[in-house]
Amino acid sequence: MKTISFAASALVIGGMIAFPTCVVAQTLHKVAAENKITVGYREAAVPFSYLLGPRKAVGFSVELTEAILDDVRAWLKRPYLEVAYIPVTGQNRIPLLVNGTYDLECGSTTNTSARGKEVAFSVSYFYAGTRLLTKNDSGVKDYSDLTNKTVATAAGSTNEKVIRAYGDSHNLNLKITTGKDYAEAFQLLENGSAAALALDDILLFGLRANAHNPGEFAVVGDGLQIEPYGCMVRKDDPQFKALVDDALKRLMRSGEFARLYTKWFERPIPPKGVNLAMPMSPALKANLKAFSDKPAY
Repeated sequence: MKTISFAASALVIGGMIAFPTCVVAQTLHKVAAENKITVGYREAAVPFSYLLGPRKAVGFSVELTEAILDDVRAWLKRPYLEVAYIPVTGQNRIPLLVNGTYDLECGSTTNTSARGKEVAFSVSYFYAGTRLLTKNDSGVKDYSDLTNKTVATAAGSTNEKVIRAYGDSHNLNLKITTGKDYAEAFQLLENGSAAALALDDILLFGLRANAHNPGEFAVVGDGLQIEPYGCMVRKDDPQFKALVDDALKRLMRSGEFARLYTKWFERPIPPKGVNLAMPMSPALKANLKAFSDKPAY
């Protein structure tokens, strides 16, 4: 990443766009100076962001990202702004954003107060709750059936903290095993290394829909908590956060957001044409007008 220094006076970019003096963390300065924005994406977060082919990421969050990028190009007056994509995981997504490796992530990241100490979050575009995915013949119908059993989850996820806390408070003596990402965590369930997989409910529906045998699995248990997803941007960069928020609000007001939601959650999606059949939640419907970016906890 380049180091950029700015004079005390305003920097004029594209002839008409003036920026105040700022540090390198200010995203629009960095993007304009490099004529490139770098986007982080998740490789197996169906239907938000996942690979369709070796390098092609698709999904609901990917399309939201593309709309945001359109607004970045318009704001900077750079119609041919270069876009680079890099995969991120639950463990490295925050450090790589903070250190400037990439500039924007819209995936399946929960907005929490703890994360808010390091990064900033956009208006929430989804609300999820931690539930369980298990095999139909496992005997697991609810959390109480997990006593002395192994539960898989994704390393660095809020779900890991939630399921550990629930197990401890209910004396379940859970054994927690983690995968580096959602796909690896699912493999732990699929190969019998775990009796259940604890993740956000929508991720579980997505993993089941794209399994070799979807009918082998069931999503069980009530949601342990409601978690808002938001796009991540660097902290203390209100200018870029406002641009991202405004792009999402534009989609929500115009009805385009609802159309994209229907496309990815209530229609057949690639690669297998499975319909998740997941209507928009009341919390998300309310946020199409409230535009909240409030953290989960």
